[in-house]
Amino acid sequence: MARVLAIDVGSSSARAQLFDERAEPVAELVQAKYEGERDALRLVELVRKVAAEAGDADTVGSSCFGHSLVGLGADSRPVTPILDWRDVRSAAAAERLLARVDPDEVHRRTGCYVHPSYWPAKLAWLAEEGIVAERFVGFQELVPEREPAISLSQASATGLLNLAAARWDEELLDVLGLDESRLPRIGDDPVDGWYPALLDGVCSNVGAGCLGRDRAALMIGTSGAFRTLYESDELAPRTGLFLYRVDARRVLEGGALSDGGNLHGWLDDTLKPTEGNLAERPPDGHGLTFLTLLGGERSPGWSTRARGAIHGLTLSTTALDLRQAAYEGVGYRFAEVADLMPEVEEVVATGGAVGDDEWVQILANVLERPLTRSAVPEASLRGAAVETLARLGEAAPPAAPLADVVQPCPERFEAHRAARERQRRLYDAVT
Repeated sequence: MARVLAIDVGSSSARAQLFDERAEPVAELVQAKYEGERDALRLVELVRKVAAEAGDADTVGSSCFGHSLVGLGADSRPVTPILDWRDVRSAAAAERLLARVDPDEVHRRTGCYVHPSYWPAKLAWLAEEGIVAERFVGFQELVPEREPAISLSQASATGLLNLAAARWDEELLDVLGLDESRLPRIGDDPVDGWYPALLDGVCSNVGAGCLGRDRAALMIGTSGAFRTLYESDELAPRTGLFLYRVDARRVLEGGALSDGGNLHGWLDDTLKPTEGNLAERPPDGHGLTFLTLLGGERSPGWSTRARGAIHGLTLSTTALDLRQAAYEGVGYRFAEVADLMPEVEEVVATGGAVGDDEWVQILANVLERPLTRSAVPEASLRGAAVETLARLGEAAPPAAPLADVVQPCPERFEAHRAARERQRRLYDAVT
């Protein structure tokens, strides 16, 4: 009887739990929270502690945040902090790199854009800064006692993988002056019972039961994402979207937002407490246009320098107005991504922030479709368990239970459409 330890390392917390052969938890969840931890060794120690407290298992599978880069010295110890998707210091280097490559061709080959969230821009920036490293890995490769290979999904999310060849992209390596011997080996074989960590987005979709091109996961954690996971023989990225390889059969497609739960936290820290049900207020009745790019832009424009903006502030603007405009603004960014994926018929909301009833209702109104909330409290963790069991030849139930369905309010559609158009104009003005 299979029994696996699943670990989920996110941007603000690490969780671990034991699961049985049906991907059902058999022990208590162990969790540790942190905020903006960039010291690789401290975070490794914390994740290992959480895993040890969760219990013993012969097999360990994990989900981990993507795109992270850590430079290692000759002694295999970090010489850089964790450079994650939130680190935009490589924005200028990304622009210089864009002048040396064909951006559309890079997207076609890798499924990713030249952007500060991905490895090529970070590697170019490190070289310009004179920061020398013997090798480069993702954070997830540091967690096991002995360094494993990098999984295909994590390698694809670096922006440095050639989709067709399933290996590091030779043309980008040449432009960066980098030999692939300084990068992790791509593979899926376990080391001391630890399988290479999978991309958190893959595990989130699996854990929430979002499989197939017609069923998307709308995730709001620290950031946000709108993704589908499906089998495909074609590796043809669509404009504005990322396309990552999961394995020989499957791909993960969609868009990512840099503002999600972190924006919620910023509002809580910045504004005075508010009262009132945002979902019941008139849509766009505050007169504000909130371009929710406080963490920078990823999908769909992939601007290297975009930042947030608010237009329409007056002396009558209230904290509640700002909060409503922010929630609606994130919805408009999600809608821009969803419009690029017209084949999606059902949207499942998952992630920590979807417990906010007001925000989910606003999202349903903006997207003009029902949102089904996932009843799985830890989708990425369950997804890591399901995927690990599959590696062991165990077929766990693929579909996760679903909770309530939030219906949109058609009488609010027109106001949100007009507000979306204003946000597009503001985006054009500031980028």
